[in-house]
Amino acid sequence: MLHILFLVALLFFPSFEAADFCVAKLKGAGSPSGYACRSPANVTVDDFVFTGLGIAGNTTNIISAAVTPAFVQQFPGVNGLGLSSARLDLAPGGVVPMHTHPAASEILFVASGKITAGFISSSANTAYVKTLNKGDVMIFPQGLLHFQINAGGTPALAIVSFNSPEPGLQILDFALFGNNLPSQLVEKTTFLDDAQVKKLKGVLGGTG
Repeated sequence: MLHILFLVALLFFPSFEAADFCVAKLKGAGSPSGYACRSPANVTVDDFVFTGLGIAGNTTNIISAAVTPAFVQQFPGVNGLGLSSARLDLAPGGVVPMHTHPAASEILFVASGKITAGFISSSANTAYVKTLNKGDVMIFPQGLLHFQINAGGTPALAIVSFNSPEPGLQILDFALFGNNLPSQLVEKTTFLDDAQVKKLKGVLGGTG
């Protein structure tokens, strides 16, 4: 009887129609569930195309690396779809320091060069590390600390994908030493001495 009532409701009350997409209305505030949807009348094909991953990032910085994101803020069409992407450029000697993505797992595809990458499990602090060559793919489970290092003498390029339009990012070094915690507290929680903490805070822009 219940399934008959359900079928009748579908036939006579078609207001339960699902949306095909939800292009983000970025002018409003985002939330853990995403951004509000733009009216379909204001959506064009360009909302579903992102061209930034074809442009090399600027690796002239402290880590000799650059990440070009295609997250919801740059690519509104991924809003609500549970995916996003990014380009990773690593100059020789470049490194993406230990970091996490709180809201997504990651899959990395090496397009050129050689990259040593790895992650650390949360249960036993086991490190899983591999040097990847062109064409190799590696996954990094959600929320786990991981890193990438250029393992060759030439620039390396990778394309990464996430199972969230907004994966989030926290870089361990900046979280520890780019903050405004008093140095005494950082020393207590990291077992480093005062001189080391102040040096790292100076390099990474921390205060306190």
